[in-house]
Amino acid sequence: MMAPALRLLLPALLALPATTWAMAGAQGPAGGARVNICYNYGCASEGSVRVRESTLRRIGERLAAARSAGEERERLAEAVGGLYRVAATQTAIAADRAGNLLDEGADGRMDCIDHSTSTTRLLQLLEARGALRFHRVVEPARRTRLILQHFSAVIEALSVEERFERLPPGQALAGCNCTEDGLVIGEMDGDDRPGQRYVVDSWFVDNGEPAVVLPLAEWLNGGGPNVQ
Repeated sequence: MMAPALRLLLPALLALPATTWAMAGAQGPAGGARVNICYNYGCASEGSVRVRESTLRRIGERLAAARSAGEERERLAEAVGGLYRVAATQTAIAADRAGNLLDEGADGRMDCIDHSTSTTRLLQLLEARGALRFHRVVEPARRTRLILQHFSAVIEALSVEERFERLPPGQALAGCNCTEDGLVIGEMDGDDRPGQRYVVDSWFVDNGEPAVVLPLAEWLNGGGPNVQ
C-alpha cells in the first residue's frame, strides 16, 4: 500500500517503459547479474545487487521443473522470495516487513512502489534468462480503494504457440502437446487461458518470504492478505 504523500509519483512511475522498469540482464562479475532494488518508499533509495550465476542457475533449474503454468507460478513466488533474501545481504531491505506499519521508519522499509518496481525487475531478469516458459512479465498494475492506491508486479499466461517458442531447441516433440521429459505444455485450464494475468505481490510478506500470487481480477477486487 502506498502512503498518500507518494501519490504524486504514480503517473511518472507508470509511464516508465519496460526497459526502464528492468535493470534485468545486466551482467555482473563471474557471469552473474546485477539488478537495482528500491527501498525507503517511492524508490527514495536504490541498491545494486549482484546475483551469482550459481544462484540464477539453481532458480532456473527449479523453474524448469514446473510441469504446468500453475506450478510455474508457485515456484516463481518462491524464486522472488529467494532473490529478495539475496538482496537483503547487500542492502538494508532485511528490515522490510509485510505492509507499511510493521517496519515504519526503518531503513530498508519497502512500500508498494518499491516492491512493484523491484519485483518487476527480478521477474524480468528471470525472463531474460529464459527461465519463464508459461508466462511473460508485463507492466505493474494499480488498484485504488478509497484514497489509497496499491501497485503490484504482473505476469501474463502465454498461448500454446508462445510456450513452444520458449522451449529449448529440440525439446518439443513434433505433433505432440508434451515434451520428452513429460512437460504438458498444450493443455490449459480456465485460469491459464492466453492473456490471463496474475499479480506477484511481495509487499504482502516479510523480506524473503514467497510472494503472494493471485489472479489480477481477484487482486483488483481487494484480494490478498489483510496487512497495512
